[in-house]
Amino acid sequence: MQYELSNLRKNNISLSSNQIFPIIGLYFFVLGTSLLGFSVYLFLESAGLVEQTLINWNGQGLFWSFITFFASLLILFIPIEFFDKYFIENRSFRNLLANIVSVIFISLFFLILFQVLLRNQNIFVNEYLVIARAVSFSGFIAIPLLLFLFHNFGRNIYLINNNTYAFTLIFWILTTQIFL
Repeated sequence: MQYELSNLRKNNISLSSNQIFPIIGLYFFVLGTSLLGFSVYLFLESAGLVEQTLINWNGQGLFWSFITFFASLLILFIPIEFFDKYFIENRSFRNLLANIVSVIFISLFFLILFQVLLRNQNIFVNEYLVIARAVSFSGFIAIPLLLFLFHNFGRNIYLINNNTYAFTLIFWILTTQIFL
């Protein structure tokens, strides 16, 4: 009986800060990058290089472009300064499950948070909400699949094993564009 209890305790999934902080950092990097791209689009729209669909006049486009730009810089600053963890441990099945669970819960948390905080106040805030939803849905669907593939096929490949964070970041940014 004692052996079964100790064996059951060993098989539990435990989430540590070394597993959660890199995932939160990835989420903030993807959200900040997506907002930075939206800022560039607003700047192009206010400069007249693309058709105006969101703005009514150029000053409004420049105003929201700068607000979005500085908000994206702030969001990109958060993981660099506060989390400072850039490695995803994905070697064992326990780490894989912990990473998948943390990605899903972090995406769900931020999806609910942004749904509550960002109401349909104006067209630009609505676009921020769309971007946040795309990042969260990408975290729900694509990132667990990628982590599973890295766990099964990339364990023995040195390039994938040491650059899991960078590959996950790039893949998350690309799949966010699909959900937009």
